[in-house]
Amino acid sequence: MEIDSLALTPVQRDALGALERQLVDHNVVVLSAPQGVGKTSILRTLFARTGGVYLTSREFIEASVKCDPLALDETVYTVLQQSLETHDTVIVDDFQVVSMVACCVHSYPRQNFLAAALLPLAAQARTLGKRLVFTAEGMPLVGLYERYPMVAVAAFTVADYVAICTGYLGDRAAQRIDYGKVHRFAPRLNARQLRNTCVALRDDPDTDTERFVEYLREHHMTSNVDITEVQAVDLKDLKGLDDTLEALEAHVIMPLENAEVSQELGLQPKRGVLLAGPPGTGKTTIGRALARRLRSKFFLIDGTVISGTPEFFGRVHRIFEAARRNAPCIIFIDDSDVIFESGNDAGLYRYLLTMLDGLESTSVGRICLIMTAMDVGNLPPALVRSGRIELWLETRLPAEEARASILRDHCGRLPAAIGGVDVTAIAAASEGLAGADLKRVIEDGKLLFAFDREKKGATDLSTSYFLRAVETVRRNKQQYADAETRARARRPHRPAFFDPMSAMAFAMGGDMSVGFGSAIAAPMNSNDVE
Repeated sequence: MEIDSLALTPVQRDALGALERQLVDHNVVVLSAPQGVGKTSILRTLFARTGGVYLTSREFIEASVKCDPLALDETVYTVLQQSLETHDTVIVDDFQVVSMVACCVHSYPRQNFLAAALLPLAAQARTLGKRLVFTAEGMPLVGLYERYPMVAVAAFTVADYVAICTGYLGDRAAQRIDYGKVHRFAPRLNARQLRNTCVALRDDPDTDTERFVEYLREHHMTSNVDITEVQAVDLKDLKGLDDTLEALEAHVIMPLENAEVSQELGLQPKRGVLLAGPPGTGKTTIGRALARRLRSKFFLIDGTVISGTPEFFGRVHRIFEAARRNAPCIIFIDDSDVIFESGNDAGLYRYLLTMLDGLESTSVGRICLIMTAMDVGNLPPALVRSGRIELWLETRLPAEEARASILRDHCGRLPAAIGGVDVTAIAAASEGLAGADLKRVIEDGKLLFAFDREKKGATDLSTSYFLRAVETVRRNKQQYADAETRARARRPHRPAFFDPMSAMAFAMGGDMSVGFGSAIAAPMNSNDVE
């Protein structure tokens, strides 16, 4: 077998060198790495140098045909023992697949018995001076991980991207790609993702850096949000949110979108951002706009990830893991106060604290966690303290000028049959209504107009229908507020969000001497269409 280690990328060659050194000292080594980073390439190169026997899951499956299916550990023991008896080096690729059956499938009756098979085999290899190599994908091999060294394959660098892409694109096409920019956009790509992108684009004469990045975004860096299902909205469409949007652009979006400037100045997006305000003031709409703008850099945790269900923490963990792979990016937790309202989600609370403290890995520091809340008093105080939530933005009900701007947008799409509408009059009459309420006003006004025309055969001035709708929406809001007040009376006291200083004091445990990482934004308005 002719395999040259020069065909490996720099990171893969480093892993191969570490593997060879550990084999000299310990005889038994585990090569650990996620999928697609070249474990097989490394092991094949090692096999070409050492000889011996190269095993995959195929050998274990074939050996198990004549054995009891519930004695997989015995089959593994037999195959490995026979291999060690006849070869000085035994290399086992994809062993994590076999290990997973024996230790992680709950229907398997001999849980973790595989460790009893591996330990004597490892000891035998050391005693006889033979070499035994296993692979794993992020999961420890029971019985080995505490006793024998594990070699990891590091994340790819720019040099690795160059090595992989040059091999698949060819020298001429490869020279059109700025690999530094690709790496800044997606620093955690694996060899398969790079290879598949190169194969797809290598015959395209227009392939350049932007085309390469766009292909990655569309095919290999998928958010958990289906953008086609997200309402088309742009941040600039939001009315009365200028200060909030400017803060988001400066502290979150710009470090995510402008990789060159971020690298030059060492910028990172804010680690924690809180968007807080009454219902309908723009929080969810900001999330929609960010999702459409950032696409593969946006991950959502909302009401579809239901707190208290058996799969809740598993889904949250998978979302965070996907975000790490796509970092830098945003995780957007909508209505976070609803999640914590019951006070029973201590697990998620501690998980988020760990993320915001950046204790797990450097990739966590490249994730911006944005939470929305209507009632800050429902959030765990430690979660919103200084240093964790670094940017606190408040959204409030729109002023008259902002309401008029929102209404002009909606009325501009009214059919000609309704006729002209006095936007100024409706804006003046709609004090206290949010952007989402104003959308409801327009929809209800159309229904009232249609009812009169179809059932009574006559209509009033168009503006009158929308003024009537304003009163209906206001009455509904008041009924909701009354119900909420009664519900609050039955719960422990917490300050209403609408007094932001009291809410902050509550979140700080009453101590207003503890400051936030940045100032609260000035009162905001929005045309939220939640």
